Formats: sequence, structure tokens, C-alpha cells
Amino acid sequence: MGFLRSQLIETGKLPYPSTSYSGQTIVITGSNTGLGKEAARHYARLGAKRLILAVRNLEKGEAAKKDIATTAVSGVDIQVWEIDMAQPLSIKAFAARLEGELDRVDIFHTNAGLVSATYKKVQRFSAKGVEMNIAVNYIATYLLVALVLPKLKATAAAYSIRPTLVITSSGAYRHTQFPQKSEPNLLDVVSRNREDSPHWKEQYPLSKLLGVFALRSIAQEYPLYPVTINGVSPGLCYSDLSREAKGLQKVAFGLIKTMLARTTEEGSRTLVSAGIAGPESQGQYLEDCKVAEPSEVVTQNPEVGKRLWVELKAKLEEIQPGVTNNF
Repeated sequence: MGFLRSQLIETGKLPYPSTSYSGQTIVITGSNTGLGKEAARHYARLGAKRLILAVRNLEKGEAAKKDIATTAVSGVDIQVWEIDMAQPLSIKAFAARLEGELDRVDIFHTNAGLVSATYKKVQRFSAKGVEMNIAVNYIATYLLVALVLPKLKATAAAYSIRPTLVITSSGAYRHTQFPQKSEPNLLDVVSRNREDSPHWKEQYPLSKLLGVFALRSIAQEYPLYPVTINGVSPGLCYSDLSREAKGLQKVAFGLIKTMLARTTEEGSRTLVSAGIAGPESQGQYLEDCKVAEPSEVVTQNPEVGKRLWVELKAKLEEIQPGVTNNF
């Protein structure tokens, strides 16, 4: 019922962005299409000084830039930068460029993500391999967060402001009870082959659930922080996120979207709203442009959150030694 209320009633109440972003630098990953592109369009329309479209495909990024420019105010510097969230080296190179080329970052959206409908295990994030949904939506996302935090902290100190780092989450995280939560070595457990796991259908929701746990861990471990880090669910929107769905699954999801989905512009309003959310949103999960109470799987399992946070930090250190000091 909560989902239906959100899609059918709250969608019409989502505030249309109207804040001025004059003088600000805003970075959005996954911004050549869908929610990221529409959020970028709002920022360009509202006068951001510099807008970085961080994308995997530069050609598609340039096409998005050209389209966004048609509705932007004059003088907005729109740039297209490359980042591939499935490649740790690409994430590191992007973060190094951001550190070297930008004088400030006011709002950073980690919006790129995927739904992998087939089992894929990649070795780029671990010698043992990590399942693709977990690798991109969880480990890569928080690797990027850790790598760009120094620039946001420096911005806070230099300009006496409070930058915001927004992680695009998903209400789909509520669709798993995390049945593996009592097992040891959780990151290994959630990367099991689908043939070995009866819970494969929960893999994408699980990748988002882990992110909600991480958000809360950051807020708990670092209560006094110069940067607001929050997570936002855009709701069910028209997008190509489910492009790998096939057969009856694709048909069923298509029917649900036709009846209930928000437009990508409507969904993008939630991202923009999270970008100006204050310190009260630190470590919080937002829905319908408001702080929302997480599911009981999160609130009733704080020890699981602590274990996940220890494992995540160890994984990030494995990929980039010293990176967790950035938190």
C-alpha cells in the first residue's frame, strides 16, 4: 500500500525544482539518460556554473549534453567526463581528474547503477570475484564516494558551505529480507552463483539494501561531518534500468510501469531535492522528497550493519589502500 500511495498520490506532490544553483559545480554519474539526465537538465535550467555529466559512453554523453543545452540558461559550462562503474581503474581515474581539475564540488550524485538479470561475477573488485549487481551498485558506488569525499570536504572548508553527496537508491531494497544476514563473510555469500542460491531474484534489491546499511554506518561512525551524505529513492520510473529483463518478466514489468511509473522528469525531482537536503538527512534514506523510515530489516539488525561496514571497508582497502581514511 505504501508503494501504491507513493506512485499514485505522492508523485503529484513532488516539488518542481526552483532553487538557484548560481556559481555551483554539480557532478552526476549516469547522466546521459533517464533520471540523471533529467536532473542535469534541472540544474542547467537553474543556473549551475559547471555541470559534469559523468558517463560510460562519451558519444551518448555528448548527445545528452547537446539536448540539455537546449533548455539551459546561458553560460552553463556542461562537460562530459568518462567513468565506467564496472571498472575500478576508471573510477580512480575519474576521481583523480575531479581532484585535479575542479576548484569546487557543491553537489555530487552517484546515480549510475544497473540491474543484471543474468549471473555475472567479475574479478576486478576482488580476487575471489564479486557478483555484478553487488560490484556496481554497492562496492563501486562506495569506492567512488570515498574517492571524491576529499574534494567535497575541501569545498566545505574553502567556501564555508555544506556540500551534498547523493546516492541514488531504490525502494526495491524493501523486497528482500536478507535471508543470508546470519551467515559469515557476507560479501562472499551475496556473490554466490544463482544456481547455488534460492534468493537470486533478490539480488538487485539486496545490492540496494547493502547501500542503505552503509549510509547509516557512515552517519553513526562520523556524526560531525562537513558533507551531507544521503540516499534517495526516485520511485518506480520509466527508464532503461531493467533493459536486461526477458520473457514474461519483461512483459509483467512493462505492464506495471505503464500503470504506475513516474516519468523520468518526475523521478529526477527526488534527486534534485536530495541535493539540497540539509544535515538532518545525513545518513538517511529519502522517499518522495522526505526522510523515510528504513525497513525493519535495517532497523532491527544493527549488528548486521556493523559487520557489513567492516567488510565493505576491508574490500575498499583491498582495491585502494588508504581510501577509507577519506571517510
